[in-house]
Amino acid sequence: MQRLDSIQADFAQRLEALTAWEEELNLAVNDTVREVLADVAQRGDAALLEYTARFDQLAAQTMAELEISRDRLHESLEQIPTAQREALEAADSRIRSYHEHQVQDSWQYRDEQGNLLGQQIRPLDRAGLYVPGGKASYPSSVLMNALPAKVAGVGEIIMVVPAPGGELNPMVLAAAAIAGVDRVFTLGGAQAVGALAYGTATVPAVDKIVGPGNIYVATAKRQVFGRVGIDMIAGPSEILVISDGSTDPDWVAMDLFSQAEHDENAQAILLCPDSAYLDRVAEAIDRLLPDMDRRDIIQASLSGRGAMIKTRDLADAVAISNQLAPEHLELSVADPEQLLPDIRHAGAIFMGPYTSESLGDYCAGPNHVLPTSRSARFSSPLGVYDFQKRSSLIMCSEQGVQTLGEVASVLAHGESLQAHARSAELRLKK
Repeated sequence: MQRLDSIQADFAQRLEALTAWEEELNLAVNDTVREVLADVAQRGDAALLEYTARFDQLAAQTMAELEISRDRLHESLEQIPTAQREALEAADSRIRSYHEHQVQDSWQYRDEQGNLLGQQIRPLDRAGLYVPGGKASYPSSVLMNALPAKVAGVGEIIMVVPAPGGELNPMVLAAAAIAGVDRVFTLGGAQAVGALAYGTATVPAVDKIVGPGNIYVATAKRQVFGRVGIDMIAGPSEILVISDGSTDPDWVAMDLFSQAEHDENAQAILLCPDSAYLDRVAEAIDRLLPDMDRRDIIQASLSGRGAMIKTRDLADAVAISNQLAPEHLELSVADPEQLLPDIRHAGAIFMGPYTSESLGDYCAGPNHVLPTSRSARFSSPLGVYDFQKRSSLIMCSEQGVQTLGEVASVLAHGESLQAHARSAELRLKK
């Protein structure tokens, strides 16, 4: 990991170079995805069957073979080990409960002239959930993406998950059963995104697509945005730890590993005003790394985009954190609530030495789908509000339109929009 000091003359430039992330524009991927999406839009199920055979080595004669029944989902739930089922159910309960606090209700009021104004809030009709498949096991992604949609009242949730060679992880299916996913198809890649966006004879078109995927999935989501909503285009995973030097160095080292193990481009940064403590964490990293299963990925991540930064004080650390707007921010200090009011930008804030970021990934309750690449400056975690839409309510009284009509008329004439002005004026008393 790089060692930086916030008082270095070139600190700002070195920090910017370290944290800069620009997703490479892969023209070959863009072109491939565009062709796949157009093909799915035109040929529907036939294209899905062909791409599934080509890319996932899963030959099916009909789309019915690619749909997983609810009975099979519940069979998976019954067959997984008891400890796994209980963990999924515990996570489901906590995630569902947290998101129930996010539900927003419609509201309205009348002004002094009797005009009714307000907002009607309604859930989306249908949402699509993309889940990585095959040997990978991401039941937590199923829960985190499906549960806020269910709590919001979304009418139907369609899940797609690739099954290379017919291989599916039973925990993913069990999570779908627990979360109440309505339909599941063994589809993956850009073709799955296209099916959700455009709809086919078998796969219903959705209003919003959420969930993680590879570069082809991310590119497809970007290309269909506008026809459907999407959650976000996520960059590499990030963790930033602010420590006062009181937390066990092994804990902090492992917290940094927890994000570095995602991929070589993940970012792990530690800020602390105590230089000796940074040395202790560095020693812990060297000692613990050889025993990690994904040590090569962790090492590449820490070497390429990781850093330990000595700050002037905790206030300086907070200022740097706000500049970076991290996906995951750990306040590993004795009194995290004292720092909290000064934190302006972060996807999720983990407060106190006992709160590891990994708890938020699985079972704490808040959503683990978070803004990356400094987008926490203007974006929020996935939540119930992402699956609700709002309609403005306006109902003028006979008295109220006399005032509003005059104002609208003046403004419309000012914009040279005569019909707008006349529309308002016709309702005025002569």
